[in-house]
Amino acid sequence: MKRKLQGHYIATSRVGEEVQAFVPAPLPPFPALEWSARLHEKFDKALLALGRLDSVSVLLPDTSLFLYMYVRKEAVLSSMIEGTQSSLSDLLLYELEHQPGVPLDDVIEVSNYVAALNYGIDRLNEGFPLSLRLFKEIHGVLMSGGRGGNCDSGQFRRTQNWIGGTRPGTAAFVPPPPELLQECMGKLELFLHDRTPVLLKAALAHVQFETIHPFLYDNGRLGRLIITLILCSEKVLKEPMLYLSLYFKTHRQRYYKLLNEIRLTGDWEKWLEYFADAVIDTATQAVDTAQKLMKLSSVDGERINRLKRISGSASLIHKAALERPMATPKWIQEKTQLSQATVNSCLRELQRIGILKEVTGQKRNRIYSYTEYIRILNRGTELPD
Repeated sequence: MKRKLQGHYIATSRVGEEVQAFVPAPLPPFPALEWSARLHEKFDKALLALGRLDSVSVLLPDTSLFLYMYVRKEAVLSSMIEGTQSSLSDLLLYELEHQPGVPLDDVIEVSNYVAALNYGIDRLNEGFPLSLRLFKEIHGVLMSGGRGGNCDSGQFRRTQNWIGGTRPGTAAFVPPPPELLQECMGKLELFLHDRTPVLLKAALAHVQFETIHPFLYDNGRLGRLIITLILCSEKVLKEPMLYLSLYFKTHRQRYYKLLNEIRLTGDWEKWLEYFADAVIDTATQAVDTAQKLMKLSSVDGERINRLKRISGSASLIHKAALERPMATPKWIQEKTQLSQATVNSCLRELQRIGILKEVTGQKRNRIYSYTEYIRILNRGTELPD
C-alpha cells in the first residue's frame, strides 16, 4: 500500500553545508496496515516456523552447546554486513588467544557482538525491560575495544551522521538531527511496550531504529540484534535462536531498497512480506542446522563407543568438542580432568577416525578442530576468495 512520506524533512547544517535530515513519523504506520490474504498467510507461516524453532530448544540434548556456536555464527554474519572480514574459525581462534590471520580489529568486533548479545539476554532474564537504557548498555558492550570505540560508546550521538557518500551533501540518507533523537527514540520505546503483535512489532521497530540511526557507529548490528531481543523479551522464543543476518546479507540490495521505499512511500506491507520471508527461511535453516548437528553428535558418539578401551575418555573429549569445536589439548585436559597422556592418546585416535583434525601442522601449541561440526555451521559465513 502506498502512503505519503513517512515523516518529514528538516534542514540541518553539517561540515559547513545545509542538508535535509529525515525525521520519521512515530509507529504504528498511518493509515493502518492493509493485511492482504497473502500477507496474512506469510505471517502465519512465519509464526509457525518460529514455533518449530522454539521447540528445537526442548529437543536439543544441550541447548547451551548449540547456542554457543550459533550465536558466534550470527556475530560473524552480522559483522560481515558491516564490512568485517573475520570468519567463524577466526573468532574461535581469537577466543583461544591465538591471533588470526585477519586484521585484529575485525575479530574483536565480532567477539564484542557475542558479548553484547549475551549481555542483552542476561539483562532481560534478570527482568530488566526492553528500553533505551538497555540499548545504550548493549551498545557500550558492542563498542568495547573495537573500531570506533571512542565514538560516544553507549550514548546517543551528539552530532549529525549520514549513510552513504563522503559527506552529508552526497549522502544516500541523512537521519534525524541529534537534538531530535531523544524524542524519536522515546516514541519508539513507547511502541515497544504497546499491544502490537510481537512479530509485527519486531519488523516495524527494526526499520524505525535503522531510520533514526541513534548512534554514531554500529547501528546496523544493534538494529538486527533488537529483533531477537524483542522476540525473547515477549517469550516468543525461550532462547535467542533467530538471527536474520544471513537472509539480509543474501538479499542485501532488496533490504536497502525496501527501507528507502518505506520512508518515501510508506509501503510497509512490501517490507512485511520480505521480513516474514526472512523469518521463515532463517527459522527453517536453524531447525535444519540443529537437526544436522544432533545427528552428527549421535553418529560420532556411536563411532567413539566402538573404540572400546578408550571410549569413555574419548567420549568426554567429544562432549568438550561439542562445547568448543576448536580447542587446544591444554583446554581439553582442563575441561575433562583427564591426564595429559590420556588426552593426547585420545586425540590421536579421534584424528585417525576423522572426527577431529589438527589444524596447525605444528608439534607444539596444537589446535584440534571438530571440522564437520564447524562446516555445518559455516553455511553463509564463507569469506570471498
